[in-house]
Parts: sequence; C-alpha cells; structure tokens
Amino acid sequence: MWRGDAPTQRNPMELVTIKGATKRMRKPRSLTVEEFQLFLEHLEEPIRTISLVCVCFGLRISECLGLRWSDVDWLNSKLRVERGIVRQQVDDVKTIYSGKLMSIDAAMLEALKTWRQDSQFSLDEDWMFASPVKLGRLPVSYPWVWLMFQQAASKAGIGKLGTHSLRHSYRSWLDAVGTPIAVQQKLMRHGDIRTTMNIYGDVVTDEMAQAHSKVVGLALTRKVIAN
Repeated sequence: MWRGDAPTQRNPMELVTIKGATKRMRKPRSLTVEEFQLFLEHLEEPIRTISLVCVCFGLRISECLGLRWSDVDWLNSKLRVERGIVRQQVDDVKTIYSGKLMSIDAAMLEALKTWRQDSQFSLDEDWMFASPVKLGRLPVSYPWVWLMFQQAASKAGIGKLGTHSLRHSYRSWLDAVGTPIAVQQKLMRHGDIRTTMNIYGDVVTDEMAQAHSKVVGLALTRKVIAN
C-alpha cells in the first residue's frame, strides 16, 4: 500500500516554486510508443497510473488529478470527466466539451482496480490520486507530478517531458492506429469542435471505444492492428 515518503505535517513541494512548471513555454512533444515504455519503466505509483490515465484517455493533468473513484462506472466500463484541479483548487473542466463519458478498455479498467486496491484512499468519494500528505483531502500536487515526470524522463534518457506531452501522444497514437478524424475530435474533447461532431452528445460510440482500446494496447504493449 502506497503511503508516500514525505512527512504528513507539511508537503515540502508547497515550499518549492519550479520555474516553468505551471506555464507552457513551448509546444509539448509527442512520445513514441517505445519512448513511453521506457518512461513507464521508471515510474512508481501513483505516477505510473497517472501516466496511463493521461495517455490512454488524453486527459489534461488537471482533469486526471480531479478524478474521484465515483467517476468510474465499474459495471459499464465508463469514466466520467467532470472536474479539474488547478493549483489545488477544484473547478469545472476546461470547456463544456471537456466533460464527457468515456469508454474504459478492460486492461485499463484492471489497472485502475489494481491501483485502487493498493491505495489507502479507496472509497467512492476519495480522490483517485489522493495525497497522503494532505490526508486524502486533496490529490497529489501538480508540481510533484511534474518533478516525478522529469526524473523518470531523465532516467529513461528521453529528454525533458511535460505533463501535456501525454495528451499530445494520445492524439498522435489515435492517428497512428487509423482513427477517423471525426472520432479523434470527439475523443480529444476540444472546445472548438464543430457542431456536426457533437450530435451524439455523451454517447460513447463503438468507434470511440475501439480507438481507445487500441491506444491502451499501445500503452500496455498489446498488439494493435489499425483498420
């Protein structure tokens, strides 16, 4: 069970300001599948599952950290994205299009179940990535996640890596597995999506579920065949 290494009295990362950690200075890069696998090898929980969630659903880091266990529909394999965390403040998702119901591949669902079993904060109302330092009242902080990303990327020898790079990788991988552009736009949940791309509302189509499963297959090194 992961309980964290920092003392519970105070999160040391609250005292640290990382230049460039909260402001995007350049266009994020996309990782190849091989680079992501190298990166994943140097991650421990909960960062490993955070990375899988970001790259397999294309979530912004604020949306990932804003997840609660109650957002997972375990019986129907669906994930609801409803909120984000910015500077440890809970807010709505970035745009009205960002809040969507998303399909969860069986392998990804198993990864979430495993993390829930290992986490000391596993109640429905708990944050999926709750901070032991904050006694579970808040998720782990963005600066800490950013720092763990940099350390793992350095060990993996893949250069500097921002948290938004996983969302960009998701977009690249969707394209690589032959996902139609209309399906990509819905899965990316962009605010400027055309009206014709939103006629199904929150319905998760078969094409969206299949595209998600293919990306999960890449992230978890499962054989993927593009249509």
